Amino acid sequence: MTTGEAEGRDEISGAIPECSGRKLRMAGTGASNVTGRRGMSWPEAATGLMEKIVSRGNMMVAYSRVMSNKGAPGVDNMPVTALKGYLQGEWSRIKEELLAGTYFPQPVRKVEIPKPGGGTRMLGIPTVLDRLIQQAMHQILSPLFDPGFSESSYGFRPGRSAHQAIKAARMHVESGLRWVVDIDLEKFFDRVHHDTLMSLVKRKVGDRLVLSLIDSYLKAGILEGGLITARVEGTPQGGPLSPLLSNILLDELDKELERRGHKFCRYADDANVYVATRKSGERVMVSISNYLTRRLKLTVNRNKSAVDRPWERTFLSYSMTWHRKPRLTVAKKAVAKLKANLKTIFRRGRGKSIQSTIEETTPKLRGWMAYFRYSEVKNIFDELDGWLRRKLRRIIWKQWKRPYTRARNLMRRGLSEVTAWKSATNGRGPWWNAGAAHMHKVFPKIYFDKLGLVSFMDQYHRFQYAS
Repeated sequence: MTTGEAEGRDEISGAIPECSGRKLRMAGTGASNVTGRRGMSWPEAATGLMEKIVSRGNMMVAYSRVMSNKGAPGVDNMPVTALKGYLQGEWSRIKEELLAGTYFPQPVRKVEIPKPGGGTRMLGIPTVLDRLIQQAMHQILSPLFDPGFSESSYGFRPGRSAHQAIKAARMHVESGLRWVVDIDLEKFFDRVHHDTLMSLVKRKVGDRLVLSLIDSYLKAGILEGGLITARVEGTPQGGPLSPLLSNILLDELDKELERRGHKFCRYADDANVYVATRKSGERVMVSISNYLTRRLKLTVNRNKSAVDRPWERTFLSYSMTWHRKPRLTVAKKAVAKLKANLKTIFRRGRGKSIQSTIEETTPKLRGWMAYFRYSEVKNIFDELDGWLRRKLRRIIWKQWKRPYTRARNLMRRGLSEVTAWKSATNGRGPWWNAGAAHMHKVFPKIYFDKLGLVSFMDQYHRFQYAS
């Protein structure tokens, strides 16, 4: 009996207890060790796909999507606003090249962005034309692959979301699977094995023109520091096609986990497997790591992966409590990241009015709260509200600068002369004064509410009422 078979049998039993403007006018209407899945038959691969990709209707939808997404220019420095004019003059030629198999994508522009857990993530920004073509391909290819993807896969799929993944994770823990195998793939998008991926794409795609174009996008060079580097592995994030390709590859992992009887949630390259005991989790970690290395040519990051209690780990910036019926909560790292981003805004706000600073924070606060609206632990929202108002009071105190100005303004806002002068000359720093009674009295919550400051607790209660 193999390790995988023993683990699968053990875990099955272990799981039981618990466009605006004028319309755009377009001219013309390797070898791999991944074999077929055990016991599964595949329909004949679809052909004639390139004609569907370049059809007017499909390209119009893709154009609208690219324009709405906006995005930065690629290596040719063409902004999305210039795409319409370019296509009106060049689309006929580009379409002929795509249908003849002679179109070759341009290199992608390398951009590095910070990751929440430290380090950087590489993005490969295609030209706006290549984004258009990739989007058109995605619209035709996604219906071929998505229906066969696992029900436990939630990332980059129509009708699926991170919130669904988080709720499913909580259900697994509530069912009694109170250990998690948290699998972190090391530089996944940079390490995708091209031959392995293409062998999986060929299961559903039989159009040689489409296969050749996908291969060309995988191998398109990377521009960095004025030099173009050839790419032999990876599918950098940044293009519309990359998420679909990543799901095609990682669906192999999903089906392997299903074959072994595991309960799991996967969102892109974040995968959590839920088991009943630590021993089972350690066995799963070893066998799945071996499977990923041997079959999919991927590497598990040992430093970031772990077998642990779910309430000690973070999944999609959420965590949960240790209760038998766990409650969702905001992960500590997500709170720390929000505070760091707000501090940047507050530093810029020292020379501006409080109204302007609050207006700058509003989109970020609303977006953050909308994502974490399913958190069931409200203490963090109350703490954040107090911290946020104290930071704003600190800005006001620093803007007043001199004791005389501080005393005068405190009196204007209702403090007695004695109290105002005593507060203004206490010798304490801005942060201490921002949390002191005199600043709370003259700048209460209602003052910031009138200026439009988003209250986390008010938003929390509104979401709770709506649900």
